Amino acid sequence: MFRTLNEIRNHLSEKIGKEVILTSYQPRNLVIEHTGILAKLYSSLFIIDIGDTSKTVNRVSFSYSDILKGDIELTFN
Repeated sequence: MFRTLNEIRNHLSEKIGKEVILTSYQPRNLVIEHTGILAKLYSSLFIIDIGDTSKTVNRVSFSYSDILKGDIELTFN
């Protein structure tokens, strides 16, 4: 897949504003999935807006190294 943080950053820069399925691998074999929109990219992290049925929007941020380490996985529709 990706070998460097720059490859991840460049790939995500093309996907800003698109819907994404976020799969987060937690301790004790817990897997959490959310659907959201890739909102912003910064030099060391990116932000995903996770909407729910209410009028509030939750934001989560991850570093590019989380993808590199396999802690999270992003799937674009």
